[in-house]
Amino acid sequence: MEPHLPETPPRRLLPRLLWTFAGWLALVLGVLGVVLPVLPTTPFVLLAAYCFGKGSPRLRAWLIGHRTFGPLILDWETHGAIPRPIKRLAVSVMALVFLASAIAGLGWIVLTVQAICLSGAAVFILTRPDAE
Repeated sequence: MEPHLPETPPRRLLPRLLWTFAGWLALVLGVLGVVLPVLPTTPFVLLAAYCFGKGSPRLRAWLIGHRTFGPLILDWETHGAIPRPIKRLAVSVMALVFLASAIAGLGWIVLTVQAICLSGAAVFILTRPDAE
């Protein structure tokens, strides 16, 4: 009978690397969302913080200490709160995306699905507490 050996670090290294990679990917998408109106910044930054928490506590600490993204993450994690200007921006962009889809002549089925999804997302965002 073989003795039980503790798990070796390389086995634990792969999941940490994957979480860290996912964190960087989410952060890059979030930063792109700052300049591209169809990409939401906030959810990707929150996802990056979560992934970094699993893969790299050092990167999570850096992100939470960031002067722009840090307060957003802490407000969400502490209170489930979203700043009012971010709420307005998010809902406005959703409305513009829907309007662009309608102007582009997308079919009624696509528009209906899009309207349901965007409305659900808007209701979720608007019902979160305002960040202080």
